[in-house]
Amino acid sequence: MHKIVIVGGGAGGLELATQLGHKWGKKGKAEICLVDANHTHLWKPLLHEVATGALDSGIDELNYQAHGKKHGFSFQLGRMSDLNRENQAIELAAIFDEDEEILPTRQINYDQLVIALGSVTNDFGTKGAAEHCYFLDGRQQAEVFHQKLLNQFIKANASNNPAELSIAIVGAGATGVELSAELYNTTEALASYNMSQFKTDKLKVSLIEAGPQILPALPRRISNSAKRELENLGVDVLTNTMVTEVTKEGFVTKSGAVIEAKLKVWAAGVKAPNFLANIDGLETNRSNQLAVKGSLQTTLDDNIFAIGDCAFSLQKDGKAVPPRAQAAHQQASHLLKVLISLRAGKKPSDFIYRDKGSLISLSRYSTVGSLMGNLSKGSMMIEGRLARIVYVSLYRMHQVALHGLFHTILLSLVGHINKVIRPRLKLH
Repeated sequence: MHKIVIVGGGAGGLELATQLGHKWGKKGKAEICLVDANHTHLWKPLLHEVATGALDSGIDELNYQAHGKKHGFSFQLGRMSDLNRENQAIELAAIFDEDEEILPTRQINYDQLVIALGSVTNDFGTKGAAEHCYFLDGRQQAEVFHQKLLNQFIKANASNNPAELSIAIVGAGATGVELSAELYNTTEALASYNMSQFKTDKLKVSLIEAGPQILPALPRRISNSAKRELENLGVDVLTNTMVTEVTKEGFVTKSGAVIEAKLKVWAAGVKAPNFLANIDGLETNRSNQLAVKGSLQTTLDDNIFAIGDCAFSLQKDGKAVPPRAQAAHQQASHLLKVLISLRAGKKPSDFIYRDKGSLISLSRYSTVGSLMGNLSKGSMMIEGRLARIVYVSLYRMHQVALHGLFHTILLSLVGHINKVIRPRLKLH
């Protein structure tokens, strides 16, 4: 049977596996196999909420094995480590539980391969970043930061020292901005549960950006609006500030100044996983992204496709498709059409990215962003309650793509019930 292997269960990969499972997997027309290094899926734009405790990942995560059983695809647990194009096979690294080998090195053959591995944070080789910073590339990293954050509040209370509540974040993109705002929501919640004697006026959050504005990918008026909101909360927004080194004490800037912080987060820049760089001769760029044609086929192998953050795809204006969840969603939908066309012996159409705009959630305080993007002559700026509704709807659209409308309505209802019966913050 024709076998399609999808590596990476993020926004794009999981949506594609689900759609292919319905189209061919359930009907026995093709074998659909999803590979991921984790047991569960969590929508990546929610990781900053997991990191601050605003979201309990145990409630919102999706199990690949169970989802695949229901939607017509199989799941293989493993981390891709190599590619053999000649034999049309991928290699999965061995899995260990401490010193015990749980699964050996394995090979999975494919007829068509889709690489949807997403991206990881790029520290640009900055000295000390890997040793002293927290990264938010996945659920486990976000939960580690959450535990450290709770411990830091406990330590600050025990020592009666608010200086322990100093947090610095490098990178003022969506993750850095949203995390900064969520930290103030966390502080208020902990105080309300008598877990902290310190309120938000004692919290010190520094947001560091090397460029001239925060949210550099968005229009300046949106960036300025977000900056005002953050500064009103108490965030120290530092633009035109390049970090050259990270130490235990804090971030060292190009000017030689030191921005002290007990907790340090690196959220500046993304790249595809390092092992993808020129893997088995495929064309990649400096960010390790796989170069793809308009059909989303890699430039040197028509049986291998790439979507999402790990794909380097150009728009008609020559600009690269941005590494956003909406791009991965659109590419997954388009790749389904491409695979159908190829199976029918037809020439596939080229992918066209349609910018629907961008929204930034500043926790419960505000939401700002723009709608429509390049679909109109200009973008429409929105903020406040309307923007929040649209922001939440983006996640609901992802859920609809995975579960269908009725199941998503039930999930939304459960979410509202949990807000009533559960604490507003994960306290453990």
